Amino acid sequence: MPDEEPQHRHILTFNFRQGRNKPRHDEAFARLWPRYGLDWEPDEGRIDFAKLFGRTAPVILEIGSGNGEAAAAMGDADRDRDLLAVEVYPQGIADLMDRAEALNLTNLRIYQGDALPLLWNGIAPESLDEIRVYFPDPWPKKRHHKRRIIQAEHVKTMAGLLRPGGVLHCATDIADYAEQMLEVLTADESFENTADGYAPRPDHRPVTKFERRGVKADREIFDLLFRKR
Repeated sequence: MPDEEPQHRHILTFNFRQGRNKPRHDEAFARLWPRYGLDWEPDEGRIDFAKLFGRTAPVILEIGSGNGEAAAAMGDADRDRDLLAVEVYPQGIADLMDRAEALNLTNLRIYQGDALPLLWNGIAPESLDEIRVYFPDPWPKKRHHKRRIIQAEHVKTMAGLLRPGGVLHCATDIADYAEQMLEVLTADESFENTADGYAPRPDHRPVTKFERRGVKADREIFDLLFRKR
């Protein structure tokens, strides 16, 4: 990290629950990671998106892509923009790569790891068209709320990475987290709300298996769409 870069205290924003890979996951990694994977370390500096994707196009960052259901569908429907998906769990990454291969996506790359070092060190200021944070780990216990990714410090960092007019789109099915998101995003003067409070679910965000489970459990779904001034 250059000397002029600030030092960050690193608190994990995800609860690492390592599951066991199935043979199909291992096979997907061996075959598809060279095609879709991004190998990056914090000391390597900013990512060259034009080199990574082989073209110059608007770039979307999705933090926490899960099993890739939304990322693959949205990448397929929006091939004029490039999507960098960030996920920790190898099983989800393998599923996303399988989906991407089936759709023959050329506008998707995947980083396996913690999103925060990537935000701090890997992405140039005002280089993103959109940031998506869908159903992040809610850290339900109050003493763990400091681990939630949508909080003032991280939102300020995200604002600096978005171009003017770029969008931060969050979604959650946890009511108190939605309230925190709305409070934090409203307080950041870099952003303006595109709705009066919570936004209607945009048609372009697919309803995933995870979201359907939340609806079945009678949890309300909250979307927040904020635009950088």
